Amino acid sequence: MVQNVEITSFDLRYESYRMKDKRAERGLLCSISENGIRDPLEGVDTRCGRILLNGFKRLRCAKKLGIGIVPYSSLGDDEVMGIIKLLSASNSKSLSILEQAKLIDDLFCVHKMSILEIASNLGRSKSWVSMRLGIMGKMSDCVRQRIFKGEFPVYSYMYTLRQFIRMNCAQKREIDEFVGLVSGKNLSIRDIERLAYGYFKGPDDFRQYIKKGNILWALEQMKDIVQDINDCNESERSMLKNLEIIHKYMRRVIYKNQDTRFKHHSFYAQANLLAGGILSKINIFRRALEEFYDRSGQA
Repeated sequence: MVQNVEITSFDLRYESYRMKDKRAERGLLCSISENGIRDPLEGVDTRCGRILLNGFKRLRCAKKLGIGIVPYSSLGDDEVMGIIKLLSASNSKSLSILEQAKLIDDLFCVHKMSILEIASNLGRSKSWVSMRLGIMGKMSDCVRQRIFKGEFPVYSYMYTLRQFIRMNCAQKREIDEFVGLVSGKNLSIRDIERLAYGYFKGPDDFRQYIKKGNILWALEQMKDIVQDINDCNESERSMLKNLEIIHKYMRRVIYKNQDTRFKHHSFYAQANLLAGGILSKINIFRRALEEFYDRSGQA
């Protein structure tokens, strides 16, 4: 049942669980100023108060327009079941995957529900729940805050930055640093992808330009590189692929060489032979790479 309530009656503890979108909120503000709030806000009426779960954009718009009374629909008197109901209707309510993940993480960590309990209540598989818990587990507080404030696009994290994490090209602190450097600059998803490619896989001097705030220069460089790659012949593309593979596995070896799980004698025997073979060619390889670097730089 829909009722009219005062906006001051809401507990807003879950506001940070929902992502902000300034553009969408501006459009909603215009709509509400002309037509009022059509869809009721949703929450739960607990003994501790009325906790808002859905409708934070509408609430902020109401405050900006000086609207003190808003339509409201209760999802019951239990906080956990209210979250479950919201997640169950997430297709129609358009919760993003990160918003789902944040709420599921709350059910798991705060309300101590098991993965099986969450999956059963939502009518989902355990893998569906585990995947979302995994997303939150790998995301730092810094990145989470930037995304949920609307300063960094969720798509860029899910489909650009996570690939660098999976390939071991970037550590958490590097992801935090990159997100901090490009957040809030109104960059397109494509621009962020280009910058990320150069930042995590390019040379140190390119990374330093981004750190100094020379974003436009870096973008122009990456656009030129992308255009040049499209014009490469098969041999050139093969060489680029080889360099990319070398760069990838160099980083892996650097980060994994102190792994405490290495303990078997057979492993160390084989590793020692391979490492010795690589070291015997390292000076030749270094000279070849330096010559190639100089030649490519001149070109």
